[in-house]
Amino acid sequence: MSEQRPSTRAGTAVITGAASGFGLEASRIAARRGMNVVMADVQPEALALAAHEVRQLGAEVLEVRVDVSRAEDVDALGAATRQRFGAPTLVFNNAGVAAGGLVWENSAADWAWVVGVNLMGVAHGVRVFTPMMLAAASADPAWRGHIVNTASMAGLLAPPNMGIYNATKHAVVALSETLYQDLALVTSQVHAHVLCPYFVPTAIHLSDRHRPPGEGEVARTRSQAIAQAMSEKAVTSGKVTAAQVAQAVFDAVDENRFYVYSHPKALAAVQTRLEDVVLGRNPSDPFRDRPEIGAHLRAALRSTP
Repeated sequence: MSEQRPSTRAGTAVITGAASGFGLEASRIAARRGMNVVMADVQPEALALAAHEVRQLGAEVLEVRVDVSRAEDVDALGAATRQRFGAPTLVFNNAGVAAGGLVWENSAADWAWVVGVNLMGVAHGVRVFTPMMLAAASADPAWRGHIVNTASMAGLLAPPNMGIYNATKHAVVALSETLYQDLALVTSQVHAHVLCPYFVPTAIHLSDRHRPPGEGEVARTRSQAIAQAMSEKAVTSGKVTAAQVAQAVFDAVDENRFYVYSHPKALAAVQTRLEDVVLGRNPSDPFRDRPEIGAHLRAALRSTP
C-alpha cells in the first residue's frame, strides 16, 4: 500500500501576514510542497519582495495587499483567490499586531486597531474562506482543507501589562475551538487548528509602524513603554525560530492536531491557570518562577515619574 501524502502537498495556501515572520516562512514551506501560494500583507513593498522570493522557489504566487481588519479587503482576497486558484486547501489567518501597557491606559484607537487586526482579521478569514472550502469538500469526497488561526500563549494565559493583546488572543483561541466544533458538525473534510506561539524572533514588537494612517506618532504611557521594551527583549532573544514554528504548523496540519505550540514547556503555566479556574483560586503570581522580573516590573510601575 502506498503511503498517503499529507493533504497540503498540493492545492493552494492563503497566508496573511505573509511578508515576514511566520507568514513568510509558511509561504516558503508551501512553495516547497508544490502549492500555489496566495500571499497577503499590509506592507506592499515587503510583500513584493517576499512574493518574488517565493516565486523563485517554483510556486505560482498571487500577492494581494490586504488590511485584514477591513472586511472588504478580505472579501476581495477571497474573490481573487477563487478566481485564480479556486478554493484554498490551507488558510493561515496569521496577521497580527502587539500592544501593551496597563489595560486602562489603552486608548479607544488602541482597542480598535488591535481588535481589528488580531481578532477581526481572523474572523474575516474564517467568514470568507470557510464556505468556499465547504463547497469544495461537498463537491469532492477526497478534498481536504485546513484553517489555521494564529493566537498566542497569551491566548491561554493572562500575563500582566499586556491586557489588550491577551484579550484578542484569548478570543482567537475561543473562535478557533468553536470553529473546530462547528466544522465537526457538518463535515469531516475541513479542519481547524490554532497556533499558540511563545516568544519567537519576528517583527511583531515593531507593530506600531502598521498603525492606521493619521494616528501619527503614538505617545506611550510609562507602562506602555515598559511593555514595549520587555516585549522587544523577549522577542529578539527567542531561541525558537519563525521557520521552526511554521514547520510545526504544517506538521500539525499533516497530523490533524488542533493545538500547535512553539514552546511546550510553557504549558505548565497554562495548567496552573486552569487549576486556578477549576479550584476557584485567585490568579497565581505569573512571576512565581522568575520573581526578579516581577519585582523589577512592580518597582518600575510604582516609582515616581
